[in-house]
Amino acid sequence: MNATANTAMMVSSIVDDASRERLTALVREVLAEAKQQGATTAEVGVNISQGLSVSVRLGEVETVEHTRDKGLGLTVYFGQRTGSASTTDFGREALRDTVRAACAIARHTAEDDCSGLADPDRLAREIPDLDLHHPWNPGVDKAIVLARECEAAARGVDKRITNSEGASLSTHEGLEVYGNTHGFLGAVAGSRHSLSVSVIAQDDAGMQRDYWYTAARDARALDAPAMVGRLAANRTLKRLNARRLSTRQCPVLYEAPIAGSLLSHFVGAIRGGALYRQASFLLDSLGKKIFTDFVRIHEQPHLKGALGSAAFDGEGVATVPRDLVRDGVLLGYVLDSYSARKLKVPTTGNAGGVHNLTITPGSDDSRDGGGRAASGTAADDLAALLKRMGTGLFVTELIGFGVNTVTGDYSRGAAGFWVENGEIQYPVEEITIAGNLREMFLHLAAVGSDVDRRGNIRTGSILIENMTVAGS
Repeated sequence: MNATANTAMMVSSIVDDASRERLTALVREVLAEAKQQGATTAEVGVNISQGLSVSVRLGEVETVEHTRDKGLGLTVYFGQRTGSASTTDFGREALRDTVRAACAIARHTAEDDCSGLADPDRLAREIPDLDLHHPWNPGVDKAIVLARECEAAARGVDKRITNSEGASLSTHEGLEVYGNTHGFLGAVAGSRHSLSVSVIAQDDAGMQRDYWYTAARDARALDAPAMVGRLAANRTLKRLNARRLSTRQCPVLYEAPIAGSLLSHFVGAIRGGALYRQASFLLDSLGKKIFTDFVRIHEQPHLKGALGSAAFDGEGVATVPRDLVRDGVLLGYVLDSYSARKLKVPTTGNAGGVHNLTITPGSDDSRDGGGRAASGTAADDLAALLKRMGTGLFVTELIGFGVNTVTGDYSRGAAGFWVENGEIQYPVEEITIAGNLREMFLHLAAVGSDVDRRGNIRTGSILIENMTVAGS
């Protein structure tokens, strides 16, 4: 796709006082219409967004995509019967039809004594500014320049970089307003920008690929395009001449960018839906030790500018910092109002997911004699974690999805590096790592200080004491 002369045009931000007022008035109008049509209670979410995505490959522009979206979702309650409908048409008649459709559905559904709005006393009273909105509109021409610079830096690192899967730059901003008939109404503007590149290296032994990316709410916090390109190229080059391993038992060190997947499995096992359906290997684990003593996992929903920050969840419930795991003991679940009622406990403010879930860096020997974090001790960086592991597998890529959240059985394809005496020896591929999540959590030996902050789960590299590595 060729950039035309007008592609340098800058697009203004869609988030301003007028748009907030317009969407707020829209929410109030739809809630009033729902009450007028007989709903006992109702909730409405409305959003507008825009974005730009550009991709280049081998220096040529492949795609340029502008997006501009809007939508409104409505849920009505007739007692404890529920109906939902949505629309992208904000015209008055279309909104009435949407309310009418939701009400018709609710009148024909069965009662569910756990349905309904979040409890009024749990709704957010204050909505702090969490610095989530930093619009960035570079224009197509500038976006192409940045993507090309990123790819060119990767391709220029070494003559063994022979091909590219392309570089992509994307920018996005949006505004969401949520309100319900309990009187809650909140508006949140946010942005997310990213730059990524993936390249292919080749030598006499074959080809390998790898990638790197940078992401932030504020474009000024993105890594420089040349740095992203060089990192992607160097990661790819290190994978050349990969070998297979024989089947064995050994420690496994997950690199920080993929270590978050372990915490994702943990969250899936303590999510309300899995618990009330009795489909989790962590069923009835509240108050029990499920990790090693040093492990602390907590939510930080109010971090300024972080990608997972939120003042309230998808139901308007106020978010609060809290420990899910402390000293290895499970202290809380991940619940919205419906699953909380199913379990007969209060909601945890997690409608829509967790908020900056963080595992604190450390290890067993960073604790004092009483099991508390020892003052003045620094967590290991990646190099120190490799030394700690000694001999084992350093995993940098996971392939496929072989996780059973009912039993905790875990099996994933993997690639990475074999380590001896704390030093990387050679790259490995076409292997499978396997274990059981319950045992893996209990034998989590260390969390590194190399924390990856590019998403909603924040963790350093994670060392597991022993797993099965299946190879040739």
